[in-house]
Amino acid sequence: MTSETNSDAERSDSPDAPPGISVAEVTNWLGTQLEASGTELVGELDFHQIAGGRSNLTFKLTDESGNSWALRRPPTGNVLATAHDVGREHHVMSTLAPTPVPVPTMVAMCTDHTVTGADFFVMDWVDGSVVRHRNEAEAFAPEIQRRMGQSVVENLATIHKLDIDAIGFGNFAKREGYVDRQLRRWSRQVENADSPPDQVIVDVYERLVAAMPQEQPVRLVHGDYRLDNTIVDDDGDVVAVLDWELTTLGDPLADLGAMLAYWSRPNDGLMALDSPPTLAHSFIERDEVVALYEAEMGNSVGDVSYYQAFATWRLACIMHGVVDRYRAGAMGEDDFDVDIWAGRVGDLATTALRVLEGGS
Repeated sequence: MTSETNSDAERSDSPDAPPGISVAEVTNWLGTQLEASGTELVGELDFHQIAGGRSNLTFKLTDESGNSWALRRPPTGNVLATAHDVGREHHVMSTLAPTPVPVPTMVAMCTDHTVTGADFFVMDWVDGSVVRHRNEAEAFAPEIQRRMGQSVVENLATIHKLDIDAIGFGNFAKREGYVDRQLRRWSRQVENADSPPDQVIVDVYERLVAAMPQEQPVRLVHGDYRLDNTIVDDDGDVVAVLDWELTTLGDPLADLGAMLAYWSRPNDGLMALDSPPTLAHSFIERDEVVALYEAEMGNSVGDVSYYQAFATWRLACIMHGVVDRYRAGAMGEDDFDVDIWAGRVGDLATTALRVLEGGS
């Protein structure tokens, strides 16, 4: 194509093309990138959208020799650009490559929108499992389930132990006021959505602002850390940490609180995720998560209930935006039930309030 301003709506080779992908242009672009690095693209590419993503779109690309890569691009349509910054993801994983944090190897970043309508990047495909649901976790032996939980916690500590100045993240973002910035950011994004927020989201926001704790020493913060944003091998060890689009500098306990919010156990009431993998009986309990994290970090974290409440409220804000984007047709087609998740937004905010008040 020769147009200099191709929109997402125009980027389709055929009715069977994946959403947001211009097959011919992406194939030509990737072939050029691989050739420059001494690798050959063999034949045509098969594009397969990976199910389960609610944010940036992920595709598996496979050539005729069986070589595979992963492509990440923002959702199609009108979206909140700051929440779908694939350039940020690419930069973070490129910078982390020489560190102990396991990340895929980056192939190339494309900022030319004539290729497929948006920024995107391609990285090497990492073999392993993304364990999203309880039944997927229960397909592993009990000792492997337990190891998954331990490995996820250990890798979070690995991220938080990094010397941000030594590895090149010193000027990556503001160092101060992370929780305050996050509260204001997600509150604004809810306000800017097409549909108005539940009142409880507003109420919890005010409570969180009033109860804000003293900030911890600044670390690299993943921003959406949980088991299904990693790839694990057959032994249950994390071999890649994914989805770095919300990464910044800030309070590391925000990551721990988010992991605890997602870490649902069989006796919980409302759960942040639909049938999360941590429901499998052999996963470690939340208190074991905290104890293991403290052991890995070498210090006590104290009461993390504020951070768990903050993470649950933030998830309500994110889900409010996701529901809006699905209704607008900006997220592609999968089995996401908009009405069910729309009804859970207020429930998540109510859960955040209960945790903030000392419940679970």
